[in-house]
Amino acid sequence: MQKVISTTSRPAMSLTAARWSIAAAATALVLLATLHIISPEFDPSWRMVSEYALGNYGWVLALMFLTWALSCVTLFFAIKSHIRRVGGKIGLGFLLAAAVGMSMAAIFDARHDLHGLAALIGMPSLPIAAVLTSTSLVRNPAWSSARGWLLRTAHLTWISLVLMFAAVFIGLSQSGGEFGPEVLAGWPNRLLVVAYCVWLITTAWWADQVCGQEP
Repeated sequence: MQKVISTTSRPAMSLTAARWSIAAAATALVLLATLHIISPEFDPSWRMVSEYALGNYGWVLALMFLTWALSCVTLFFAIKSHIRRVGGKIGLGFLLAAAVGMSMAAIFDARHDLHGLAALIGMPSLPIAAVLTSTSLVRNPAWSSARGWLLRTAHLTWISLVLMFAAVFIGLSQSGGEFGPEVLAGWPNRLLVVAYCVWLITTAWWADQVCGQEP
């Protein structure tokens, strides 16, 4: 009897987790947009997202990172029962690592030494998670219709990361190794946040559709 109950409740739990993931990622994007309005002193062309912590609304940035982390954790629970390959299971581990990095970024802001470690954990972990879990999910027959959307948005995550690093590298080479207005990495940094959240929302939305069709 317990086995029957746990099996039938699994789709409902995944469905709830998927919807929480969508809401959390969307909230993170809204908070990022809000920071552009309430902290106009930070030029988005070259100031990084984490630098909003230096202004009067650091708590909004911290909340953005926390909702972003929440989206990762809830997506983990939404899709873990649909992951059947080793690569996908490894991807789930990186998804939780990304959540850890984002949570650390909320606690340790740009003025703290551990903020760099938070970025080192969170920024590369999510693209790895996106590619590995998406590749695993699209091989599940129930997710076949999601193939194009999942793979495109998954690859967008690592592309955005490469673009940001390229912008930093080019800018620093032209500025003598000093961060400033010459290092135009601000918009690529924001593109990264958007790309990561778009993948989270897309994957969670398809999880909602797949779980909704399960008995």
